[in-house]
Amino acid sequence: MLRVRPMKPRGALRGNAVPPATTNFVALSLLTAPNRARKPNPDDGPPCHLCTARCCKYFAFEIDRPTAAKDFDTIRWYLMHEGIVVWVQDGDWYIEVRTVCKHLQPDNMCGIYETRPQVCREYGASTDEPCEYFTEDLKYDQFFDSDEKFQTWATEELERRKQKRKLARLSPGRKFQSPERK
Repeated sequence: MLRVRPMKPRGALRGNAVPPATTNFVALSLLTAPNRARKPNPDDGPPCHLCTARCCKYFAFEIDRPTAAKDFDTIRWYLMHEGIVVWVQDGDWYIEVRTVCKHLQPDNMCGIYETRPQVCREYGASTDEPCEYFTEDLKYDQFFDSDEKFQTWATEELERRKQKRKLARLSPGRKFQSPERK
């Protein structure tokens, strides 16, 4: 086994002499040893002290699924504003407003932790919906971060729905099977 020993300073130290700084030296064992720190457990609640404060840099709320051309146009209008994204997850539609909480400190800690709102206190406390620290890769059914991308999708979606209604009218009494979506 390879042994790593700190280098001895060159020359002898006399009296109260201070050894030269060894800030450039890192023991190989520290570089190759596995991290033995205990990993946070979602059952224990959110590890705010380790986080990059994702939950403090946006908020999202559910919106109605668009059904008419006017609904699609309203969502397009939302997306014309900076810091807005719209996404669909498990069939539910959401608008996300990307804005940083005014109480978030530079170290990503809460400036009003003791008096923070209840929604902050409850966020991530459930094992059914753990905080985003434990979420590696969020999956969306749809994700729109620009009005152009949404308009392209909406045009295709409205045309698909139009074709579906047209086929349903031509085949009364028969159930129509929806074609595969892109």
